[in-house]
Amino acid sequence: MTDKNRLVGLYRLLVLIRRFEERASELRLAGFIPGFLHPSIGQEAVAVGVCAALGPADAITSTHRGHGHMLARGADPKRMYAELYARRDGYNRAKGGSLHMIDTELGFLGANGIVGAGIPLATGAALQLKRRGDGAVAVSFFGDGATNEGAFHESLNLASLWKLPAVYVCENNLYGEFTRQDRHQTVKDVAVRAASYDLPGVIADGNDVLEVQRVTAEAVARARAGEGPTLIEAKTYRHRGHYEGDMGAYRPPEEVEEWLARDPIILFGQRLVEEHGVAQEQLDEVAADVERELEEAAAFADASPHPAPDEALEDVYAETYEGAALR
Repeated sequence: MTDKNRLVGLYRLLVLIRRFEERASELRLAGFIPGFLHPSIGQEAVAVGVCAALGPADAITSTHRGHGHMLARGADPKRMYAELYARRDGYNRAKGGSLHMIDTELGFLGANGIVGAGIPLATGAALQLKRRGDGAVAVSFFGDGATNEGAFHESLNLASLWKLPAVYVCENNLYGEFTRQDRHQTVKDVAVRAASYDLPGVIADGNDVLEVQRVTAEAVARARAGEGPTLIEAKTYRHRGHYEGDMGAYRPPEEVEEWLARDPIILFGQRLVEEHGVAQEQLDEVAADVERELEEAAAFADASPHPAPDEALEDVYAETYEGAALR
């Protein structure tokens, strides 16, 4: 694959995530998708840049805003939409939905509806990968609000102590749900918290997919070499509210306007044309191809059967201990 083709491939992933999220929001509004959606519109460069630096044996954990991470890891939009539709052909046969989608074959250890809950999961995965000894790493995505959670601090402490092959990626979109970062923590840069655990803290432009890939590749190389974890703070911005239906009135209009002008897809597209000799027509063809793929994905989901009531307890697991009843 030539470098130009590789760059166009990154652009396609950015567009795929954006349009997947926008179409999902439209389908939810039309009544096809039940429940909450937390789109990652505006944050695509973080997912694509990080996953572009990973190998097939690596693992990632995600957040409540996880569609982009899963797509960047190579997930099938058909099965993702089917899961959002709560249909049998979804990734979790309608039992996961948006907040708990998972595909271990891709090394995607799950989205998670609990703030910061993916961080210790990735830390545990990193411990297992270290014991396995094949050089694989575990990556955890989380937001700025999650860095106030005990799980964040406990995980970084253990990962540093044991030199685990982990990369912690904070997608700092400036808001923990509806609260600005400067109202829930005193530090301006989340990356400075890495110093407390004697590990590198790196700041990246989260709207620049190539910078995110470069910074992540350096952190991954360090982890593979047995030098321990890195905390990456990717500064970015979600274009919409915390969830679909949240109008985002708590955000100053001038702030939103400023970040919309730094749209990661527009900026990368301009860069491809101006610096890498990619024709605008090729980018237009990429966008059209994405539309065709998502049209087929939505049709697949709509045609997928609803799960039967007697399937409700299939693939559901629980453990009991002596003297306890399973209810």
